[in-house]
Amino acid sequence: MQIWVDGDACPNVIKEILYRVAERLQITVTLVANKLLRVPPSRFIKALQVPAGFDVADNEIVRLLQPGDLVITADIPLAADVLAKGGKALNPRGEFYTEDNIQQHLTMRNFMEELRGSGVETGGPTTFSQSDRHLFASQLDQFLQKSRIR
Repeated sequence: MQIWVDGDACPNVIKEILYRVAERLQITVTLVANKLLRVPPSRFIKALQVPAGFDVADNEIVRLLQPGDLVITADIPLAADVLAKGGKALNPRGEFYTEDNIQQHLTMRNFMEELRGSGVETGGPTTFSQSDRHLFASQLDQFLQKSRIR
C-alpha cells in the first residue's frame, strides 16, 4: 500500500502528519502537484511534479495508484475516480469518501458550482481547525491499523 497526496491544496499540517507516518511505518507517501514541493529527505517521502494544466495532477494520481492505495484529497471528482479504481480516499478534514457517500458529495459540489456560476456568493470552506487535524490523524491511524492487519 502507498499513500498519494493531492499536494497542491493539502494543508501543511496534514503533510506533516503524513511525513511522520511515512517514517514511522515505512510507507511510501508521494505528493503530486503542479508546482515543486519541498519534502523532507527520506526514502519514504517523494514529491512528483507534473506539468501545469487542468486535472493533470489528479489524472497522474489515478494513473499511478493501485487498488488499496490511499489518496489524500479534498477534490471530490478525484475521490470518485480513486474509488472507481479500487483505491481509498480521505479528505484532509478526516472524512473518508465511500461508495455510499460519493454521489451525494458530487451532487452537492455540482450544485454549489452552479450557484457560483449564476453569481450567488456561496462562501468558501470553513477555516481548517485543530479538530479537523485530530479527526484526520485519528481516521488515518484507524485505516492504517486495519490495513496492516490484513
